[in-house]
Amino acid sequence: MKHIKSQFPIFSLHPNMVYLDTGASALKPQCVIDAMNTYYAQYGVNIHRGMYPISDQATIVYEQSRDTVARFINAESNEIIVTSGTTHGLNMLSYIVESEITSEHNIVITRMEHHANMIPWQKLCARTGASLRYIELTDDLCLDMDSARHVIDNHTKIVAFTSLSNVLGTIVPSKELIDLAHSVGAYAIIDGAQGIVHQKIDVKELDCDFLVFSGHKLYGPTGVGIVYGKKEHLERLEPFFTGGDMIKYVTYQTAEWTDIPHKFEAGTPPIAELIGLGKAIQFVEEIGWENIVQHEHELTAYALEKLSGIVRIIGPNSEEKQSGVISFLVGDLHPHDVGDLLGQNNIAVRVGHHCAMPLIQKLGIVGTVRASFGVYNTKEDVDTLIEGICKTKKIFT
Repeated sequence: MKHIKSQFPIFSLHPNMVYLDTGASALKPQCVIDAMNTYYAQYGVNIHRGMYPISDQATIVYEQSRDTVARFINAESNEIIVTSGTTHGLNMLSYIVESEITSEHNIVITRMEHHANMIPWQKLCARTGASLRYIELTDDLCLDMDSARHVIDNHTKIVAFTSLSNVLGTIVPSKELIDLAHSVGAYAIIDGAQGIVHQKIDVKELDCDFLVFSGHKLYGPTGVGIVYGKKEHLERLEPFFTGGDMIKYVTYQTAEWTDIPHKFEAGTPPIAELIGLGKAIQFVEEIGWENIVQHEHELTAYALEKLSGIVRIIGPNSEEKQSGVISFLVGDLHPHDVGDLLGQNNIAVRVGHHCAMPLIQKLGIVGTVRASFGVYNTKEDVDTLIEGICKTKKIFT
C-alpha cells in the first residue's frame, strides 16, 4: 500500500507526519479534491430546477454520485438519503420513527455507542416515555450476545448499534443483532460511521432497516453523510426537515411530499460534497475491498504485537475481534500528555473519551490514546508510534 500514500497531497506538505487518526477523519486523496474543485470551477450551480446546461450537468453528476453510493452498499438509489453526516442522520431517524414509539416500547443500544447513537435515543425515550436498554460487554470488551437476547424482547421497537466501536475497535456481529431485532419486529439501525471504511457492508445481505454513515471517514469530504433506509419504510414515514425541493404540491394551508429519497432532503444539499464522496468510493473500489481488509488486518495484528508489553490495550486485544482501531494507556500517564508528546514528534493520534464518555466511565478510566489506521498507513508508521511511546515513557521516568 506504500504507493497509495502519494495520492494524498497532505503528505507532500507534511512528509514526516505519521497520521494515526483516521477514526476521527480520513485524509483526502487528490482525486476527491479534484472532483470537488471541478464542480466549483466548471458547473458550480444548484441542481434539480435549473433550466440551463450547467445546472443539468450538476444534477446529472450529483445523481450519479448517489448511484455510486447505492451500488457501494448494494441498495437502490431511491433508498439513499443525503445528509450532513452520521449525527444528522441518526437524529433525523429518531424523529421520523417517533410516531411509532409509545411508553410501552423499549429501545436497545450497546454500552459502546458513540454519543451520536446514544443521545438521540435518550431524547426519543424522554419524549415518548419509552425505556432505553443497553447490551452489555464481555470481559474481553466484545458484545455480549447473551445480554442482547435478554434485553431485546417483544416490546423492543428499535435496536441501534455501531458495527465497529470507535473506541475499542470491537467488531460487532451485525447480522446476529439484525436477525434478533427482526425476530421481535424491531427496526435494526446500524451506525456505520467507523465500520464503513473497515468492512464491506451489504445492506441486502445484512437485511438492516437503516444504515447511517459519514463521508469524511471514507476518504471523502466533511459535511456529507448518508442514510440508507428500506424503501417500504421511507415511503411510509413522514419527513422531519421540510422546505424546498422535498414537496410535490403546496398551498397556503397544506403540503404534499415528493417521492423518496427527495422527500427527506429539504433545502439545497451538499452538492460538491456528495460528488466528492462518490469519487472517494470509486477510489476505495479501485484499491479493492479485499486488499484494504487484508492490509488493515495485517496492520492491526502487527500493532497489537508491538504494543503488547509496553502499553495497556483497552479493547479485545485480538486482530480477529477488532479492526483498524486500537485504544491504549501508557502506564499511569494521562492520555493528553501522551498525545501531546507524540504530536510533538509528528505522530497524530486521538486522545480523550472519543465521544463515548459513558463507556470510558464504565471502564473506570479517564480516557485513552487511540491509534486508527487508513489505507496510507504502513508497518513503519507503527514502528514510529512505538518509538514515540518509548520516548514518552523515558521522559516521565
